[in-house]
Amino acid sequence: MNRQHLLALAPRLGARADAFVEALNNAMARFAINTPARQAAFLGQVVHESAGLTRMTEDLNYSPGTLMACFNNKKVTRFTPEMAALYARTVHHPANQQMIANVAYANRMGNGSIESGDGWRYRGRGPGQLTGKDNYTACGEALGLDLVTCPDQVAEPTVGCLAFAWFWDNGNRTGKSLNLLADIGKIDRVSLAVNGGSHGLAERIALTQRALEVLA
Repeated sequence: MNRQHLLALAPRLGARADAFVEALNNAMARFAINTPARQAAFLGQVVHESAGLTRMTEDLNYSPGTLMACFNNKKVTRFTPEMAALYARTVHHPANQQMIANVAYANRMGNGSIESGDGWRYRGRGPGQLTGKDNYTACGEALGLDLVTCPDQVAEPTVGCLAFAWFWDNGNRTGKSLNLLADIGKIDRVSLAVNGGSHGLAERIALTQRALEVLA
């Protein structure tokens, strides 16, 4: 993949394209993402998840309603209306993103309590939004990096792309390389493994198809 290929998929990158071309090529080579089908599927997910590689740290600038919709479900209420009004973005104050992360990610994914600050410390970073102390630990061990002590490394192109390639290879919920699904064109199942649902599926499929055309 070269600079022109990447800019065709992520045109807003501009001058940062060169850094990401090298980072993505190195990451794909390390984890055998080495056919057009595999690379297109990988790049389709990367570009969608990171808003065209322009977002390398999780955006927690939620309104109260969106905050509750994102993090509450039938089994768990992480934000009451009162908490959402206090921490989320309103006409009266900006979002307290640090507290949102600490509440949203407390006591799961290896994180400690709200007071521990782990939610903010291990919030989503990188093109694949690596999240949670357990994932930072496992990814760091696989890459030979101390991501627990220095999690901000994941927000940089080189480590961030490696982190997503690690996730692609064996850190995802299937426990298997997503190359296997890319090989048979199951982008819906790739997307499920990456995102946990069907969010943005149409764009993920379109980006994958575009990448196939660009890389041909």
